Amino acid sequence: MMPVSQKLNEGGIMSIVRLVSFVVLLAASAGASLAFAQTPAPAPAAPAAVAPAPPPSKPDPAGTATGGIGDVSAKTAGKPTVEELADFVGHNRVAINFVWVLVAGFLVMFMQAGFALAETGFTRAKNAGHTMMMNFMVYAIGMTGYWICGFALHMGGLGPISTLGGTGVLDHEFVITLFGKEFGLFGLKGFFLAGSTYDVAVFALFLFQMVFMDTAATIPTGAMAERWKFSSFVVFGFFISMFTYPLFANWVWGGGWLSQLGKNFGLGHGHVDFAGSSVVHMVGGVTALAGAMVLGARIGKYNKDGSANPIPGHNIPMAALGCFILAFGWFGFNPGSTLAGADLRIAVVAVNTMLAGAAGALVAMFYMWIVYGKPDPSMLINGMLAGLVAITAPCAFVSSFWAFVIGAVAGVLVCWSVFFVERTLKVDDPVGAISVHGTCGAWGVLSLGLFADGTYGDGFNGVEGTVRGLLYGGGSQFVAQIVGTLTCVVFIFVASYAFFKVYDLAFGMRVSPEVELEGLDVPEMGGHGYPEVQGPGTLVHGLGHGAAKPAAVMTGVMATERGH
Repeated sequence: MMPVSQKLNEGGIMSIVRLVSFVVLLAASAGASLAFAQTPAPAPAAPAAVAPAPPPSKPDPAGTATGGIGDVSAKTAGKPTVEELADFVGHNRVAINFVWVLVAGFLVMFMQAGFALAETGFTRAKNAGHTMMMNFMVYAIGMTGYWICGFALHMGGLGPISTLGGTGVLDHEFVITLFGKEFGLFGLKGFFLAGSTYDVAVFALFLFQMVFMDTAATIPTGAMAERWKFSSFVVFGFFISMFTYPLFANWVWGGGWLSQLGKNFGLGHGHVDFAGSSVVHMVGGVTALAGAMVLGARIGKYNKDGSANPIPGHNIPMAALGCFILAFGWFGFNPGSTLAGADLRIAVVAVNTMLAGAAGALVAMFYMWIVYGKPDPSMLINGMLAGLVAITAPCAFVSSFWAFVIGAVAGVLVCWSVFFVERTLKVDDPVGAISVHGTCGAWGVLSLGLFADGTYGDGFNGVEGTVRGLLYGGGSQFVAQIVGTLTCVVFIFVASYAFFKVYDLAFGMRVSPEVELEGLDVPEMGGHGYPEVQGPGTLVHGLGHGAAKPAAVMTGVMATERGH
């Protein structure tokens, strides 16, 4: 029989168990009630007219359902007003043009690689590093100079460009009045891209115009290669980017006096150069002529009787690759000059550019093959470049037939010009830059005055009607092209020759004969372009900067120099 105390203990324990169980059940019930009370009641379904159900998510492989009224920025989503819709369309139009201009500018920037490869391939291996670095650094030097003041002198008085949404802040041109007419000489707005020119449209225009300037600045590096001091090249880079290029470019593209020959004197649409046969290529080619004349020929180029010796480049495949890169970049150069992705004339411009380049290479090949017995690779490369240079001015204004003709003529012209410059003018141009860019640039500008067919250019340079050349009833346009061509030759040659001559007298432009004989890479740049092939420096490294020059060496050098 269980004791009473034990029964009491067990009864107490059971009571506690029952109490705890009751409390747990009560807490669970309370928690469930609280949770039920906090669960929100389902909201009533909204009317379909107030909040339509979103379309089901599914892929759109054809793209026909992507984008619509819901993507138009509006105060009330999906319900733009007419004004909001018009603003959206205008903004997108300008945005398309921005992208087009910037991408075209990127293509033109890549042309710098083409120039570097072409010029380095056409020169000797002992100067490869020096030639490559001139092409490399002219980009940085030119951009800096153009940013400081070149852009302001070039475009500071341009006025608004509708395709880029305005740029009306470029509104200060220095003008003189002659014969009752205004002659714009240079802009005065946009120095350092500061002040009111801190503007997206101005910045887009700056990038595009800067790479064009840099193309002109790099052209002389080929004609003056293999004997030009690097320090002299650096000073020249600032000179052309800050002064000579911007001034002539203003006269043609910045609203200056050559562009106003039509409005002021009835000469067609003024001097017309769509993408730079004169502004870019002639400026570079004529500058190269002046510089090469002051610098003199390379040692060993000419004999005592005046006959020329060939000095072949070290890497033709490199030069050919450079040419292809340049041809590719030309699609930014020419079609990009519409400054408008919505201008469908870009298709005509692009095809004309291709055809002229092909015609130049083809005709140069047959000319050299027939006249000299072999299709000289260097002339084939320069033939393609000549065709591209020539079509750059008229590309938007001529038919495909005339584009091919223009390129074909350039293919022959460059062959004639190379030999004329070398044998008659006695100017040493290692890469043919004077002929490719100067001679064929002039042909391109004049060909516009001959073959522009009147299908494009209404309102160009503020003149009503389309651009027509001599063969299509536009004789005055041909006169305007002649005036612009002569102005480029005279102004650029005189200004450049004076600069080179003064600098040469003051500081010296040319390396010493022993440096030229060894090659410029080590003495000028501190290392060979091809160290594994060329090994350590020889003459100059062995002598040191202050050592005397061996008499036997200097006698041979000076005798060679007297021979040219």
